Amino acid sequence: MQAEWDNHVRISRNGTFLHERAFMDYHSDRFVDCSLIARDETGHLVAVLPANREGDTLCSHRGLSYGGWLMAAKHCDASVMLMVVEALRQWMVENGFKRLIYKPVPHIYHRYPADDDIYAMWRAGAKVDSCSISSTIDLAYPLPMNRGNKSGQRVAERAGITVGEDIRWDDYWQILTEVLAARHDTRPVHTLDEILLLHSRFPENIRLYTARHNDRVVAGVVMFFTPMVAHAQYIASSAEGRDMHALSLLFAHLREVATNRCCRYLDFGISTEDGGRVLNEGLLQQKSRLGGRGTLTQVLELNC
Repeated sequence: MQAEWDNHVRISRNGTFLHERAFMDYHSDRFVDCSLIARDETGHLVAVLPANREGDTLCSHRGLSYGGWLMAAKHCDASVMLMVVEALRQWMVENGFKRLIYKPVPHIYHRYPADDDIYAMWRAGAKVDSCSISSTIDLAYPLPMNRGNKSGQRVAERAGITVGEDIRWDDYWQILTEVLAARHDTRPVHTLDEILLLHSRFPENIRLYTARHNDRVVAGVVMFFTPMVAHAQYIASSAEGRDMHALSLLFAHLREVATNRCCRYLDFGISTEDGGRVLNEGLLQQKSRLGGRGTLTQVLELNC
């Protein structure tokens, strides 16, 4: 059913390339897939749910940042979603599930309003399990970068920093891995081989942008482009890059890139930990100074 699934994702109101099977299945060995589809009485597909099973819990797919019911543009309003969620609850009971962990697609990714699922989940008794905050620029009405970042751009330019799209992923992955290990005691979620595989499958959606000094990578960002959002992933800067304010110049460039691609939003990702219970205020302030403001990312829980 891959072709039918992928076609629905592409024409849905709130699906992105992350929900296509070529993205979801690259790490299929890590999850017990339990994705579902919903059809009406005529057999018309109205929604699909990327999901996996963890014991008696059905989860919005853990390998994805977001992904609730992906809804058709037609024949799928809130009244339909009430029936879909009720049918889901019944199916879960019949198949031994006791709980649903649900990650709706944040509104900035919607090609057309698509909060019908959240309403239906609330009507079914779902509660908020966690709530995180992401920093987003509305490119139709962008706030300016603060003076510090504008000054940083000039410092980077005088230092001879050059920014742009890059194809030397291995150069950046070494910097990224070192920075994450030293500053956060962690490592990239994707290995170099995995990100190269995903880039090969979605070359227009997954791209690397770097800042270089004397042809050495000193900072970089992996961008995930969807129709509505340019999402910054894997942001890192070496000590040399921080001294020369390389990211200030790189993000000024990425604003232009996102605008030229006709994205509505430039999103810097969340600044929270532990399901939103801990706010990294320093990280949040960095993104705020770039012009980002809060976009809600929430997880709902429904007990059957």
